[in-house]
Amino acid sequence: MAQLRASFWRRNRIWTALAGGLLLVLAVLAVVVNLMIHRAEPYLRARIVDALHDRFHARVELEAFHLSLVDGVRVEGNGLRIWPPAQVRGVDVAPSANPDDPLIHLQEFRFHAPLRYRPGTPFSIALVELKGLEIHIPPRSHFGKTSVATATTVAQPQKMDRLIRFAVGKITCNDAHLVLETSKPGKLPLDFTIAHFELSGMDGGPIRADSRMRFAAELTNPKPVGLIHSSGTIGPWSDADPGESPLAGDYQFDHADLASFKGIAGILSSTGKYAGTLRDLTVDGDTDTPDFRLTHFGNALPLHTHFHAKVDGTNGDTWLEPVNATLGHSSFTARGQVVRVLDRDPAAPGNFPVSKGHDIDLTVEMDAARIEDFLRLGGKSPDPLMTGSLAMKARLHIPPGPVPVHKRLEIKGAFNLDRVRFTSDQIQGRITELSLRGQGRPKDVKQADAGLTRSTMLGSFQMAGGVIRLPALTYTVPGATIQLKGAYGVEGGTLDFEGNARLQASLSKVVGGWAGFLLKPADRIFKKDGAGTEIPIHISGTRSDPKFGVDFGRIR
Repeated sequence: MAQLRASFWRRNRIWTALAGGLLLVLAVLAVVVNLMIHRAEPYLRARIVDALHDRFHARVELEAFHLSLVDGVRVEGNGLRIWPPAQVRGVDVAPSANPDDPLIHLQEFRFHAPLRYRPGTPFSIALVELKGLEIHIPPRSHFGKTSVATATTVAQPQKMDRLIRFAVGKITCNDAHLVLETSKPGKLPLDFTIAHFELSGMDGGPIRADSRMRFAAELTNPKPVGLIHSSGTIGPWSDADPGESPLAGDYQFDHADLASFKGIAGILSSTGKYAGTLRDLTVDGDTDTPDFRLTHFGNALPLHTHFHAKVDGTNGDTWLEPVNATLGHSSFTARGQVVRVLDRDPAAPGNFPVSKGHDIDLTVEMDAARIEDFLRLGGKSPDPLMTGSLAMKARLHIPPGPVPVHKRLEIKGAFNLDRVRFTSDQIQGRITELSLRGQGRPKDVKQADAGLTRSTMLGSFQMAGGVIRLPALTYTVPGATIQLKGAYGVEGGTLDFEGNARLQASLSKVVGGWAGFLLKPADRIFKKDGAGTEIPIHISGTRSDPKFGVDFGRIR
């Protein structure tokens, strides 16, 4: 048996030697590959850092880097930081307020490339995956003026004889933040939370920072809370000032809950397009809020707007030029601004400024609105005080603050109401009686249809703290003109007015019958300035229970 085994190994000695040699070769290859990977990792790490330094002309750090040659080249890294440059293509950059804050901070990145390399041809990377990207773009004032001497020194030809180059087709990123700093006093930077972001080259080509690139993004809007889907183009990237990088695209904003603003409610959706730079954008869009309401009152009306706006991307301040809006059946135009207001919080660490909210300052013009729409919006009853066609020009101001919107709302302007009808039968009946008596037709009062009487109203007004004050109100019906001044409480519907009723007919004809006959001697007392009768009056009580009276003490 021993001789047979010895004979077998002698006959198969060549195969034994080959197997041993193969194992030795594999072991050597494993060692060589391991050495190559370990030697390649620092080289590729340095190459990536060097490429980013060339791109941003800035200090670059990379904490960790790992390379694998399993199924092509696989690269992973984390802790990438890029600081704002001190000089960029001849532009002197002011020192950062906090030199420890990088311009770009990336938590993780990874990509894969096939092991196909030809000298002079870049490695083709189909996809680079990023996670936890933060970009802080300094304000425009952070960048100084161009120096010709520096420009000549900095703009040296870049080395083109690099051994390894990369061509990236697409970049995806999750959990990103874009912060646009501002140099304006009393303004906070604008912070965009980006849930997902994709960047690709134009027309299927590789990504190039010196040309336009395509992007698609999902942004979480902080207030009102909602998801924004946006796509478009960005670039070329501006080395001298990243905030000046061109940007254009369109957006869709869905299911934004306006309840995050104290005092209003409704679910808003919006679509539109924008163009400009990261700092200065022009936006055109539409919004729809089918259930817009003031929460204190609760009556909902559909609100649609079409707007053209200028947006300062560093702080979100917006200039509306203009907004064409439709509330219920009323159309109006608004122009003005919406800006954030800051305040110092003594209790906050470092006494840093905090946002008090937005200050809204608008000029509003209406040509063919309906007064009932605005009274429904600002009243608790679904039945408005009156109906009629409204023309108005006013300034609307809503300062920031913790109190509800209806108490912060300030409006000052002038209006003209036509074909006015009061919804209260009691008030409308009194208006009809006034009209008929003013025409000298007291006998027709009992048979008159109060709903047929229409009137006009014009004047100036001020609204603040939930109270409408009318310093000069002229109310006209056939046969009578009433001039009033006073106030109307929006919340409780309280009435407090005084003025004069000027009637066409004399007092005796206004009263009629035997009482009118007895009052004939008094006609000349009440006849003034072309009016048949002028009577001092007052209106008090509430909208649902008004009190009309004559101020006898003011009769002269």
